[in-house]
Amino acid sequence: MNPASPHSLLVVAGLGKVYPGEVPTRALSGVSFAVTPGEFVAIVGASGSGKTSLLNLLGLLDHPTEGTIHLNGQDVTGLTPGEAVLRRRDMLGFIFQFHYLLPEFSALENALMPCRLAGGGRAARQEPGMLALFDRVGLAGKINKRPHQLSGGEQQRVAILRALANDPLFILADEPTGNLDSRNANEIFTLLRNITREMERTVIMVTHDHELAARADRVITLRDGCIESDGPASAYHHHS
Repeated sequence: MNPASPHSLLVVAGLGKVYPGEVPTRALSGVSFAVTPGEFVAIVGASGSGKTSLLNLLGLLDHPTEGTIHLNGQDVTGLTPGEAVLRRRDMLGFIFQFHYLLPEFSALENALMPCRLAGGGRAARQEPGMLALFDRVGLAGKINKRPHQLSGGEQQRVAILRALANDPLFILADEPTGNLDSRNANEIFTLLRNITREMERTVIMVTHDHELAARADRVITLRDGCIESDGPASAYHHHS
């Protein structure tokens, strides 16, 4: 794959990360790949393989030691913290293993929180679309419920809608089903897969679940901070 393809939404080239310390720890080295719009990419690997470090770099939560990250044609490698906040707000949606919904706000208010933080009346503009999404995920009757009144699966659905609120270029999902039982995990994954496909959103998902990874478009396997394999999910077979 030509990493500099003009159709790439995300281009990662020679990415490396070393955490300083008495004995510096190398978490990533020489990681290069490109992601095209609408792709659903799963990142797998054993604990300590560099998955979380990579996601933190892609999410502009941390800076690489080497290499570059281009997002929508722009070099975002050396952004100041203030620039990174704006870029995250306007371009990225995040879903974590824990929903991180704010307990004092309703489900709808939680889902619209990124718009509220962006200001400029964006929350009001996005509300009709968000109500339609609540309906789409079967939560139309729960918009005024507080998080503690929702089940784990419902909380994670609200977290997915929150990630979509600002119409991000792509969504970073860190073990989005890791906190759920297998039935709920399967439901949440299917919802994420279908809704992002309908909205033509790009997703990069870190997961320990090899069955879910095999349902992505593509699987990138990390090992000791390097890409061990990168190919279509249809060809992915996990050998434990």
